[in-house]
Amino acid sequence: MRAVIQRVSQARVRIGEEIVGQVGPGLLVLLGVAKSDTEEQARWLADKIVALRIFNDDDGKMNRDVAEIGGAVLVVSQFTLYGDCSKGRRPSFIDAAPPELAIPLYEAFINAVKAHGIPTQTGQFGAMMQVELINDGPVTLILDWK
Repeated sequence: MRAVIQRVSQARVRIGEEIVGQVGPGLLVLLGVAKSDTEEQARWLADKIVALRIFNDDDGKMNRDVAEIGGAVLVVSQFTLYGDCSKGRRPSFIDAAPPELAIPLYEAFINAVKAHGIPTQTGQFGAMMQVELINDGPVTLILDWK
């Protein structure tokens, strides 16, 4: 699994004109699922992300996690995170999990975030979405299961 985590002051995802997920302060997580991923990895990644101390404390140091600031998480599926651009000019997505494997793991990740009591919103798996965000900091991190 691969995640791009962005600390946001707000973020939302639209399908057409409809807003399907929206958060105020918190995290936007773009989540990619690989063919070899497991539920254990989904839970590990969710646990890691909600515990990241990337929000400022009263001294301006990144020392608080998303729960400590009363934040929320917006999770958006993003198979293109497994795009391989090493050959040619068109990305190959051969390492990305097909929907029948990716959807249950995407849902396991979401459920693991929710299990921490974090308000969680999502996009729609497989849909053409528009993601809007105000990156706070900016703070952007990439996490890979290795």
